[in-house]
Amino acid sequence: MAKKIILLCAGGMSTSMLVKKMQEAAAADGHADWTIAAFPQADAKEQASDADCILLGPQIRFAKDKVAAACPGVPIDSIDMKIYGRMDGKGAIAIAKKLMGM
Repeated sequence: MAKKIILLCAGGMSTSMLVKKMQEAAAADGHADWTIAAFPQADAKEQASDADCILLGPQIRFAKDKVAAACPGVPIDSIDMKIYGRMDGKGAIAIAKKLMGM
């Protein structure tokens, strides 16, 4: 089943590298139909309110409540600093799957 995973960060740039790694990991796990994209936190309401889950870059984990208010009902968690620093797509997908109850 297709899923939509949105990553939010301060500007959307560094997180886009992680998106590519996550897309590769999802495809390897049989989920090539998943949509994974990164946007600046400011675009949360427009881009993530219909997502299956939202992952926050570690640099904006403090904004979890604000993002939750903008996207009610969407599960949200921050990406572990080590996973983010290593650009570990498989680790980030594991966080998303947990959020989505998989």
